[in-house]
Amino acid sequence: MTDATLHSPQPPRSLLVADARTRRRKAAETRFRAYGLIAISLGLAALVFLLTSVLGNGLGAFRQTFVEIPVTLDEATLDKAGTRDPKAMAKVTTVGYGKLIASALEAELAAKGLDTAAVDSKAIMGLMSKEAPADLRNQVLADPSLIGQTITFDAAATSRVDGFFKGRVTLESAARDSNISPEQLQLAQAMADVGLIETKLNLWGFLSAPDASELRPEVAGLGVAILGSAYMMLIVLCLSLPIGVAASIYLEEMAPKNKWTDLIEVNIANLAAVPSIVYGILALALFINFMGLPQSAPVVGGLVLTLMTLPTIIIATRAALKAVPPSIRDAALGVGASKMQSIFHHVLPLAMPGILTGTILGLARALGESAPLLLIGMVAFVKDFPSAPPEGLMEPATALPVQVYQWTQRSDPAFVERASGAIIVLLVFLLIMNAVAIVLRRRFERRW
Repeated sequence: MTDATLHSPQPPRSLLVADARTRRRKAAETRFRAYGLIAISLGLAALVFLLTSVLGNGLGAFRQTFVEIPVTLDEATLDKAGTRDPKAMAKVTTVGYGKLIASALEAELAAKGLDTAAVDSKAIMGLMSKEAPADLRNQVLADPSLIGQTITFDAAATSRVDGFFKGRVTLESAARDSNISPEQLQLAQAMADVGLIETKLNLWGFLSAPDASELRPEVAGLGVAILGSAYMMLIVLCLSLPIGVAASIYLEEMAPKNKWTDLIEVNIANLAAVPSIVYGILALALFINFMGLPQSAPVVGGLVLTLMTLPTIIIATRAALKAVPPSIRDAALGVGASKMQSIFHHVLPLAMPGILTGTILGLARALGESAPLLLIGMVAFVKDFPSAPPEGLMEPATALPVQVYQWTQRSDPAFVERASGAIIVLLVFLLIMNAVAIVLRRRFERRW
């Protein structure tokens, strides 16, 4: 065999026909695209499942079942002297108002021709929340001119009755429940048929009412939690934004590049990854045990969330400052501006969209944190609204994520529904904050 035969050239190949190597590369690319689509599909499926679960369990919290009855506010019971003196009227306890509600309800049931033989008077009153007498009393004390009139009073139904009309409670489960009986639910259904019970939207009541005890889940709301979260976000914004921006400007524009600034930068990056519960331990030791600040106060929650948010804001602000081209600084210095003038008159305004975006995202993260707040005592039951700032910053309060945690720990299923409703409210706030961040970035973004 000759050398010509051994080293004969390969036959020419057409560029229009893929060889084996090209086919393998195309197959690998096709598989990678398929893996990406599968990953996106799984993520979307998980998101849809999460939203469906939360919305399915939580939308009922924005609707409430009410017992609507005409109540005559007897002057002989509520204001014997007829003076409409608030001090004298305040002496009438909820027991007196409860008797008015009971007599009005029994009279209305008789007028509607409903058979109450299977249910005694106490069980009939058991269809309404125990807060009903207190609600009527507050309404009368707020407007004494109602005394002597007949008003339509909407009393919140108990959680079991509310759950019955929402499909959470059945006659079979009521037979095993010590808090409700099948006869009561049958009477409630008969009252609904004649218009004495109605399930309607209660959005404002859910958002504005304070928390309630274990026995009154039907009147529990998010009022104190929303106000406490607002106070803490106010503190975080007032502290973290100026401190974070000032620290970023110094590190990025003024600080010398040496081992100390490198150490500071590394520690800032590490602090951004520290678990939030570590900040809670720090706040417990520093702000409460050492400084003596009150537990469960928005000022302590705001301070610990400020410490947690600062690294995020510093990192985002430095990235925004780096994005400004060096030519801006050189041009400002070239026309005679000082270092400070070039930073505050030229660089900082151009970096402001990125700074605001990082700040809003940091606030959104702080709004959803619960672990550090649990360690500083914000898990306590708080029913009274805090005062307006600055006094209210030192008074007990709670926060939205902590309220969700509290409600999920209670035994009544109505609290689980309200916890899901609170999650919806929290998600709405987070979506709004993230949407604002996107709009600000799109609105003020500069392309170089």
